[in-house]
Amino acid sequence: MGQRKETVHVFSVASGHLYERFLSIMMQSVVDRTQNPVKFWLIEDFLSPSFKATLPALARTFQFEYQLVTYKWPEWLTAQSVKQRTIWGFKILFLDVLFPLNVDKIIFVDADQVVRADLAELVSMDLEGAVYGYTPFCDSRAEMDGFRFWKHGYWLSHLRGKPYHISALYVVDLNRFRQVAAGDILRQQYQGLAQDPNSLANLDQDLPNSLQHMLPIHSLPQEWLWCETWCDDTSLTRAKTIDLVCVVSGMREHYWLAR
Repeated sequence: MGQRKETVHVFSVASGHLYERFLSIMMQSVVDRTQNPVKFWLIEDFLSPSFKATLPALARTFQFEYQLVTYKWPEWLTAQSVKQRTIWGFKILFLDVLFPLNVDKIIFVDADQVVRADLAELVSMDLEGAVYGYTPFCDSRAEMDGFRFWKHGYWLSHLRGKPYHISALYVVDLNRFRQVAAGDILRQQYQGLAQDPNSLANLDQDLPNSLQHMLPIHSLPQEWLWCETWCDDTSLTRAKTIDLVCVVSGMREHYWLAR
């Protein structure tokens, strides 16, 4: 018998019946394309009882493992008053404490992603010492040139030539993340910025991007995330994942893939 392949660990979060439906589609797309066994880690706090009741059947049908994880927002950490921003916080602020120590790498995939490649590629990818890898926003859709918020104002000055990355998919080296205390650095930065209600408009993206000079981000190849708002149509054929929700000047808007 051949040696069992390494499990690919995938992390996601969803809230509301629409996004739970997206989540089930995303999970199927991951399993269909990934040759290794897959285990999903889902934040229990935001899932509906009805979705949790369907998970055993989904796991049997699509042949994956899953585990629900929960974490109480620390009292000392500034809380968010809007549920969606709290969800974004869970995507980035507690990566060092949500998962057991025997999980070496984990891949975050947004519920509304469609995966068209083997995620084991991300597990084996060399992050060159970075704690995580994100895909930069693409800039191939010419008609959106005037709306690329990261190319002017604060972000242009702050990034100093570094790309602004999107948070719909990223891979985290949890061993390296804990080794350099990246969780503490992220929470400290968050605590300072969260005092201003006008900051962190897109918390899960703005926070890691703002810390690139202290916690470098490994830029994944562009094809790892295709977004209709920013990427031209010709690049769709090379896309390894497709994002159905994009960020436009701090506002998240829905785009249905009708191709």
